[in-house]
Amino acid sequence: MKNETNIMVKNVVDVVLGGITYWLFGYALSFGESEWTNPFCGWGSFALNPDEEAMGEVYTKFFFQLSFATTATTIVSGAVAERFNFVAYVLFSTVNTVIYCIPAGWLWGNHGFLRRMGVVDIAGSCGVHVCGGSSALVAARLVGPRIGRYDHGESPLPMGSPTNAILGMFMLWWGWLGFNCGSTYGVSGALWKYAARTAVITLMSSIGAGLAGMSISWYKNHRLEIGDVVNSVLGGLVSITAGCALFTTWEALAVGTIGGIISVLAMPMFDKLHIDDPVGATSVHGLCGMWAMIAIGLFVKADKLLGLTSGNAGLFRGGGFYLLGIQTLACACISVWSMFSTYIILKAIDMFCVSIRMSEWEELVGADFAEHAIRRRNIGVSRAVSVLGLQHNGYDYSDIAPQGDNPCHQQVLAEMKTLSRRGSSVSKAVARVTDKRSKRIKLPSFNFFSFGRKKKSARSSSSASNKINVMPFQPPEGYGAWE
Repeated sequence: MKNETNIMVKNVVDVVLGGITYWLFGYALSFGESEWTNPFCGWGSFALNPDEEAMGEVYTKFFFQLSFATTATTIVSGAVAERFNFVAYVLFSTVNTVIYCIPAGWLWGNHGFLRRMGVVDIAGSCGVHVCGGSSALVAARLVGPRIGRYDHGESPLPMGSPTNAILGMFMLWWGWLGFNCGSTYGVSGALWKYAARTAVITLMSSIGAGLAGMSISWYKNHRLEIGDVVNSVLGGLVSITAGCALFTTWEALAVGTIGGIISVLAMPMFDKLHIDDPVGATSVHGLCGMWAMIAIGLFVKADKLLGLTSGNAGLFRGGGFYLLGIQTLACACISVWSMFSTYIILKAIDMFCVSIRMSEWEELVGADFAEHAIRRRNIGVSRAVSVLGLQHNGYDYSDIAPQGDNPCHQQVLAEMKTLSRRGSSVSKAVARVTDKRSKRIKLPSFNFFSFGRKKKSARSSSSASNKINVMPFQPPEGYGAWE
């Protein structure tokens, strides 16, 4: 709960900064078709602005692919939650477009070598989820586990808000239908049949995965763990995304069930390796994305209506090992590319720009308090600042008020306590508070543009540069109940 808003802000950053860079160069490197285009990357259409004749097709592809690109980055934010430096994440989000857009061209661009070989990834299990999951694995490993995460074993930590987790699952569940059904790029001709099949197949896979996750959770603990339920459903959605328009309902149920099992059982494996992934992004997106690609190579029959499989069929459909081999090759290429690129980018940021790991003080008080001046009650922030103090890196955080209090109202109520007849003295109290000539209760000053950080004087900064003020902050008299 000390980092909840910070994660949401990072998602906003992904869309804003990832969106501008995808417009500037991401689309060009994925789908550019100039004379400089090659099997590795596209070239052309930088700072995209197509003419009227081509704008329908180009804008449709741009809008859809922009959503994919920002999703691939967002996957990483969950894996490094609660300890990744916000400024470092902003830099990473800005340049992470490169990690997605190059392999997207391999899969879906006319120049892509994987596409020419006949790879099948309809809605992004490999291009989005394997890419994002592989990046998440490297990022979590580089930034290291949260403070004290494995000091008392590898069991999952208590969830901050199980209700919000389930709400997020439903939002993703609903949005996944748009991602998958929209990947048919139309409803004309026979496309409406594929869109309708995609909706049902996506739901069937998630249902099978949810049944698997709930069964495993009940078997382990005789209760339903919210993390297992949420991640199993999401694992099933990832597992069906690559072949969402090709599977039968029975196949979708089986694929989703296996995906749910993978997502639930793989998370403890990474914890045993002390790779701290709070939301299971590596297992849910990375491993289930790989399973999605392999499942196509096993179960899919050759598509004759639109030729989505380039005439190839899966191993169990009499197509031999060719399609399975291509699907496996795509997973290997994109996972290696994503891990290597993420490592280079994060290392460069850490060495030349800013540490990718937030300080111990920031981690213990929470990113919401340290980065966004949000101080919630009863979640441990007050205990942290009472021990660590409210000065950090030359800034004073003592003017951050608890969330929900209105300092102006608290001031009026404090003034009313000094009046003899409270019930009939509200107006008098307000007048005494707002009248500049009267004696008023002084409150901490608020500088909203400094995000709660007030620079200390040079004298106090120098004297406290090498030590932490461990004195708890005391609110001014009359300010009201303090957490």
